[in-house]
Amino acid sequence: MGAIFNVFPLILIPVLTYNIWAFGATASAADGIDVRTHLMQPWLNVPMASGVPWMLTFGDVMVLMALLLLFIELLKSTSTGTAAIFNHALSMLVFIICLVEFLLHPAFATSVFFIIMIMALLDVLAGVVVTIISARRDVEFAGQG
Repeated sequence: MGAIFNVFPLILIPVLTYNIWAFGATASAADGIDVRTHLMQPWLNVPMASGVPWMLTFGDVMVLMALLLLFIELLKSTSTGTAAIFNHALSMLVFIICLVEFLLHPAFATSVFFIIMIMALLDVLAGVVVTIISARRDVEFAGQG
């Protein structure tokens, strides 16, 4: 179970959630307007001390979920094993899929999906950089001992 957790790119969870939701919402309309309106609908209104309500939208929740999973992905990327390499390859595949969807499908041309796509790109870049630095340190320590 732990090996699957290390290989599976967690940023895929918000991407799949958005995909399932967007393709379900655009089954009747091909222009993606339903998706845009739903992203801006309030999910939660919290009255603040200033008297103004703080509104949390569905799009905000999607971005927050992606941000939390990106943090976990960055923590996972410190390993240098084979699972980490597969994770980076799958993360690159997730980013490519996101880029194609963003460019070609109207329901994915939103700021929320763009931010999730950039998080997928950061997952790829940061994961590779952190893995290279970790591997370099492992080699330096092995060479000194």
